[in-house]
Amino acid sequence: MTITASRTAHRRRYLMCRPDHFTVRYSINPWMVPSRPTDTGRAVRQWQALYDAYVALGHEVELIDQVPDLPDMVYTANGGFVIGGRAYVPSFRYAERRPESAFFARWFAEHGFEVVEPAEVNEGEGDFLLVGDTILAGTGFRSTGDSHREVGEVFDREVLSLTLTDPRFYHLDTALTVLDPVEGPDAVEHATIAYLPSAFDATSRGILQERYPDAIRVADLDGDAFGLNAASDGLHVFVSPRATGFAAQLAERGYRPVPVDLSELLLGGGGIKCCTLELRG
Repeated sequence: MTITASRTAHRRRYLMCRPDHFTVRYSINPWMVPSRPTDTGRAVRQWQALYDAYVALGHEVELIDQVPDLPDMVYTANGGFVIGGRAYVPSFRYAERRPESAFFARWFAEHGFEVVEPAEVNEGEGDFLLVGDTILAGTGFRSTGDSHREVGEVFDREVLSLTLTDPRFYHLDTALTVLDPVEGPDAVEHATIAYLPSAFDATSRGILQERYPDAIRVADLDGDAFGLNAASDGLHVFVSPRATGFAAQLAERGYRPVPVDLSELLLGGGGIKCCTLELRG
């Protein structure tokens, strides 16, 4: 059954990082092939198109400078998880990304956020997504299950743990999208997420089915196009132009797909949401 609804755009505040030093020189996910050429200029142009799309629709975008030796800093979603002005910073699984944590922590502190240092391995909003007042937390490849307990304690929120099983979808934000990013009693109770069922184990699929029965279930073809690595303001959904089936599903539900091509940045295993960290004041 198709569910249509009146959608409202909510002004968002994001943190992004211009990929001035983007390249792929190591492999920590299946998308990264160091022998495959990358085009930094093209990556910057595609990133700029996403930045411009956010600004054109009224969203505020803050910037953190990319450190030359840290090409993956462009994927700012992994730089922390922020609610109520408190920033829970990452502790990356792979050594190649661990130096990023100090730069994100410094940025948060300099911009008035309360910084919470982690004890557990976590990769920020890559594996933690806020739906209403509930944190959906991913594990299986990067963030550990202990970080789910820790993030719940830091923010005093309910946490639902979800296990990823396909290494191509190594972070939660590659397999699940929050479509209505509103907290508190005004949060939409139904159809708040879209997800790729085949990326999760059976237990996690059961949790998602029970909690979000009206969620959009996305086909493998659109998942393979990194379609779930999307960002939404509640009306506009910034999505890969290759995820045409997902875009049609969104339109049927009253959302407005905004296609943005980040194919060059996908060579590093990241897309729209990976380049976008929500700053919740």
